[in-house]
Amino acid sequence: MLKNRGKPCIEIKDATVRFNMAGEKLDNLKEYFVKLVKRELRFKEFYALKNVNLTIRQGESWALIGKNGAGKSTLLKLICGILTPYTGTVRVTGTIAPMIELGAGFDPNLTAKENIFINGAVLGHSRKFMKEQYEKIVEFAELWDFMDLPIKNYSSGMRARLGFAVATIVDPDILIIDEVLAVGDAAFQQKCRNRIRELQEKGVTLIFVSHAKAPVMELCEKAVWLDHGTVKKIGATKHVYWAYEHYLEETAN
Repeated sequence: MLKNRGKPCIEIKDATVRFNMAGEKLDNLKEYFVKLVKRELRFKEFYALKNVNLTIRQGESWALIGKNGAGKSTLLKLICGILTPYTGTVRVTGTIAPMIELGAGFDPNLTAKENIFINGAVLGHSRKFMKEQYEKIVEFAELWDFMDLPIKNYSSGMRARLGFAVATIVDPDILIIDEVLAVGDAAFQQKCRNRIRELQEKGVTLIFVSHAKAPVMELCEKAVWLDHGTVKKIGATKHVYWAYEHYLEETAN
């Protein structure tokens, strides 16, 4: 783990993410390729993020808030290196444990036990290490009777339990959580929040996305409010969330 708490671990400067979207409706794949070869295919530019500036220091806890489509998940993927900016720069220092998409990294046709070792390998852990941690993972996920079932037979809550247990078996430098705590029963959600607080006490940086106010206020000291890809407000969580709620009330009337 990084020992220099308080030093920047994520630095985003003037980052813009652009996607090209098909500008016309095509009925089949053949028509798509014909137009592509003839250079007749038209695209529309869509900016998922626009000139985002953000500095996160080691040990801080940040919430990303905003409506669906505001750019929250795009920003997380930018931080994780899944996406690269169209313009601007992104600099990340330290190991990341990402929980961006429910079940990401799991093979639905393999058993939960098999997936633990595959997911561990994706996170850079050896098979020997995963064998040593296996019982702890199953114990935390509370899935003792279901480890020989294929993941495709798991509920969304069960997949979230397993994913969270694997992602947090070691202390990462940066923990990224996108909505996965919204599934599952209340008792397990609280168990996950307790584990997050343990990691925070050890200096782990948290980036948390949720539409639920309570966990955001409980876990995060700072917040970024995104709207249509732009930063609307940034600062202490209570002030940013108040502004966001006020905006929602105004636009609802």
